Amino acid sequence: MYERGAGMAGQSNAAPVVIKRKKVVQGGGHHGGAWKVAYADFVTAMMAFFMLMWLLNATTEKQRKGLADYFNPTIPMNRVSGGGEGAFGGNSVFHDQTMTQTGTGAANDRATAELKASGEMGQEGADAAEQKQLEEVEKMLKARSGESMTMQRLLRHVVTRITDEGLVIEIFDLPDVPLFFGDTDQPEAVLPQIARLLAEILPITTNRIAVNGHMRSYPITLIRNPVWDISAARAQRMRGLLESEGLPGERMQRVSGFADRKIVTPDPMAVRNNRLEVILLRRDR
Repeated sequence: MYERGAGMAGQSNAAPVVIKRKKVVQGGGHHGGAWKVAYADFVTAMMAFFMLMWLLNATTEKQRKGLADYFNPTIPMNRVSGGGEGAFGGNSVFHDQTMTQTGTGAANDRATAELKASGEMGQEGADAAEQKQLEEVEKMLKARSGESMTMQRLLRHVVTRITDEGLVIEIFDLPDVPLFFGDTDQPEAVLPQIARLLAEILPITTNRIAVNGHMRSYPITLIRNPVWDISAARAQRMRGLLESEGLPGERMQRVSGFADRKIVTPDPMAVRNNRLEVILLRRDR
């Protein structure tokens, strides 16, 4: 009896057993705000990328060099670097009314008077404007042929072409109507009339002018070949005719005689090779 009661008392004093069950969650669960930071970095990188693409398209080489200089402190400051004058060396990317001032933007087509005066239209825009002027001179010259029969007869002697050098106005002998008397530099009546026509049209540009003289070949049996002297003298005569009709002499860049070195027909002795070239030179020539 005693032993049973003691056993029961010992069981009642035993410490209770506590069992902990840990709940395992399958899957990702909640990760906090780390994804927001990653997304913000991505958006910032994309904005920087599109800003870079815009700058490459909207700036000139000079401006891009200014930007590069601005972020490179190891080189000395110069007029196209960013020090003190801004990242674009003192030039703004934007026009007063949102168009680009320099570079390849809309200012090339609609440049202000200030930009034209300062020469900041950009080389590409200047070249396009010059090409348009040369084409306009060519168009005006061709249009004159419809004015009268006299003008048609004059322009039978004239062909034009635009080259890398400029607008070439070629004036040549016809079999029945030469430009000069015989083998001299004395002009026939047709040449002063052509010079007068050119002097009326050429002032719409300010390009400098070159005059070249060309001759047909002579038989090799001649003791003294006159083609060098005649071609040079005829070019000088044409220069004098243009100036006498009012074309300013300071526009003349050069006068040259090419003898028979640049023939234009298979037959080097054909009269078609007797010709003058009046060239409206491009700005860089």
